[in-house]
Amino acid sequence: MIPKSYQQMHADYPAFMRAYESFGEEARQAGPLSPREVALVKLAISIGAGLEGAAHSHCRKALAADCTPEDLRHLALLSAPTIGFPTMMRARSWIEDVLQKSNEKSDS
Repeated sequence: MIPKSYQQMHADYPAFMRAYESFGEEARQAGPLSPREVALVKLAISIGAGLEGAAHSHCRKALAADCTPEDLRHLALLSAPTIGFPTMMRARSWIEDVLQKSNEKSDS
């Protein structure tokens, strides 16, 4: 699900958004990481930066890149020694938000 604010940016600034998305694609293609690895790295960066919306987005992208719920939960646990237990718990809750919504959709 693409957030409405992101969709609105596309409507208001289409050239800017094409350039932004192209920048992201070039970054992905610049190295040897697989789509799955890129998805995990992007999720980890979002968690470390404390960006809830980005973490939700990259969690969904990680699931689409064949990461499992266990992979995502492990990623959250791995963050604890670096960003601290309370911050890891916040990140874990963001991952669980997405996993819960994903389960609700698959149950429908």
